[in-house]
Amino acid sequence: MAGRRITSYDVAREAGVSQTTVSFVLNRVAEASISDETRRRVMAAAERLGYVPDAAAQALVRGRTHIIGVVVTTLKDPFIGALVHTIESAAHDEGYVVILASSDDVPEREVAAARMLQSRRVDGVIIASSRAGALYKGQLERMRVPLVVINSLVDPSERLVFSVGVDNRHGGQVATSHLVERGHRRIAYVTSPPDRNDNKERMAGYRQALSEAGIAYSPSLVVRGTGDIDGGQQALPVLLSMDEPPSAVFCYNDLTAIGLIDAARRGGVAVPGEMTVVGFDDIPFAQLCDPPLTTIAQPIAEMGRKAIDRVLALLSDDGESASPDRNVAIHGELVVRASSGEFGSRGV
Repeated sequence: MAGRRITSYDVAREAGVSQTTVSFVLNRVAEASISDETRRRVMAAAERLGYVPDAAAQALVRGRTHIIGVVVTTLKDPFIGALVHTIESAAHDEGYVVILASSDDVPEREVAAARMLQSRRVDGVIIASSRAGALYKGQLERMRVPLVVINSLVDPSERLVFSVGVDNRHGGQVATSHLVERGHRRIAYVTSPPDRNDNKERMAGYRQALSEAGIAYSPSLVVRGTGDIDGGQQALPVLLSMDEPPSAVFCYNDLTAIGLIDAARRGGVAVPGEMTVVGFDDIPFAQLCDPPLTTIAQPIAEMGRKAIDRVLALLSDDGESASPDRNVAIHGELVVRASSGEFGSRGV
């Protein structure tokens, strides 16, 4: 049989049974009346021949591919890498494999990637840190594939679409309140690109904390970033050029905060002596930068697990059941490190 693909017919001949019996055994058709001894003989024959089941054929028999598609905005962000690892582990525990696609932070490519995965007959799709927003409206319902978006709210009218994520508004409020408690009154916020829903929610939390502290919100203290290291690096000269530079900065994510701290170190600005910095995510590099970064830790393991659970729940009832928790938000945790230590002469 060298040089050609081993088929189920070869396994049937080797085991001395019918091809239908082989199909029932290999596809784990529980209701088939096949003895344990026959099942063992079929499995042993498949092992001897090195038979690899045809996944497409199995999918037709089972009605499922046991594949979940995952779309991410970028593979450069360590947070995304950690999240994908968690999703993959949770999927594996449930007998599923993961196919990964990246949109390279382009909303239109994100939609195209989701539709490509649908064409591969995946059982469900998880989209991490979506930027597509309104581009999905109407398209998701037509896709007819259970979909869970992580860290981006979904339209309640989309029957097969749910979201799981950190409570971004709560995290922004906690981060900013921490800076207020440290005595800061001029607190800046460095954003991501403005079309991201998680950015809008974190900024809303920032504004809420200022309001609760009796501090007037100033649009001039909001500096646009990129969501990457370069955004933090570029933000520092903008912050320092203000007539009254802020004494503290809350950054959209850890990469932005790390870029800001790097630029400050090279520019001779002491952190936290002259400028206190807080991030969001708690990526591994957060505790390794100098100084170690105070941040809001996202509950990555819980988010990945809930995303998989939600996809499987949608598959089990085809999304027909009403759910009060279409958008599941989990509180993050403030992790205090040296970057938010006592500040110096710039003051409140």
